[in-house]
Amino acid sequence: MLEALVGLIIFAVGILGLIGLQMASIKQASEAEYRSVAALQANDLISRMWVSDRTAATLQLQFASPDGAGYIAWKDEWAGALPNTATHAPTVSFTTVDGGGATPVSSSQVEVKVFWKSPGEKADDPAHSYTTVAQLK
Repeated sequence: MLEALVGLIIFAVGILGLIGLQMASIKQASEAEYRSVAALQANDLISRMWVSDRTAATLQLQFASPDGAGYIAWKDEWAGALPNTATHAPTVSFTTVDGGGATPVSSSQVEVKVFWKSPGEKADDPAHSYTTVAQLK
């Protein structure tokens, strides 16, 4: 009888371990999905910049956060794609990079940061982020 009880306890501990492993797997899959959506979101904005007028002044006027018209349109289109982005708005910043060579043409380096907070995380937990940098000429 004691051997059967010990066997049941070992079996129960194993089942609880499998359930914990399954929960961790689901959480990691959700986080991977959020990272993929953040990367897609950032690349979408950079793609919009590539097809626009790529002069430094126009890029900054249209796409710089928080009030560029292109930035606002992009942000509104992606609203709700990631959890808890209302309090963690994406940021877009530009830096002018001097060109080199015989006919130097400066370019713009853009940094896009997308933030989100997973459901169930504490309010004081830091937001997750995805950052991408591109150079537009």
